[in-house]
Amino acid sequence: MSILTLRHEPFEHLGNFAQILTARGISFSYHDLDQPSLTADPSALVVLGGPMFANDARLAPELDLIRRALARGIPILGICLGSQLIAKALGAPVYRNSALEIGWHPVHLTQAARADPVFAGLESPTTFFHWHSETFDVPRDTELLAWSAGCRHQAYRYRNNVYGLQFHPEVTPEMIEDWQSQPVNCGDVATLDRPLDPKAFDQEATAKHILENWLSTF
Repeated sequence: MSILTLRHEPFEHLGNFAQILTARGISFSYHDLDQPSLTADPSALVVLGGPMFANDARLAPELDLIRRALARGIPILGICLGSQLIAKALGAPVYRNSALEIGWHPVHLTQAARADPVFAGLESPTTFFHWHSETFDVPRDTELLAWSAGCRHQAYRYRNNVYGLQFHPEVTPEMIEDWQSQPVNCGDVATLDRPLDPKAFDQEATAKHILENWLSTF
């Protein structure tokens, strides 16, 4: 099995997920935003985050790919921008969140999450890393799995193997440090009272829980 990963910036990569996939002997490849559009559908798809908005015209080819994957029942995991793109592909609007949510914030699980194949067994709340200014309506025929005080729609499931996560379980401390230094993120960083502590919480165990459980759905 090989997992295709849609990457929107070189610095927003698989992080913790890459280590887990490598340890399990599962191959993965990146398709970057500036590469030619894909015509062949993958066997599994991860859609990562990025500083652009989900309604950006440059993302239209990705939306087409996601819609084809949804129609074929291909497993998909969307992170941040990725979760917004899946929601948009399912017909839900994506728009500005009421507040910029950056840093470490607790995520609360819904009752449905307690029996969900991916989220069952996680504590509620669990603290995750966040970096986003947009949100989405929960698409039709999906199950809301998590929420936070700053963003009511943090995770959802569509059918059995499509998940959208607004938070970032994949990021490592090194990634958080790097994101704060990226020029494209300087506007967001300027809103912070102090630099983010990359090591305030350890996400490795929760990243492993989420990714391995998602892999077990297909």
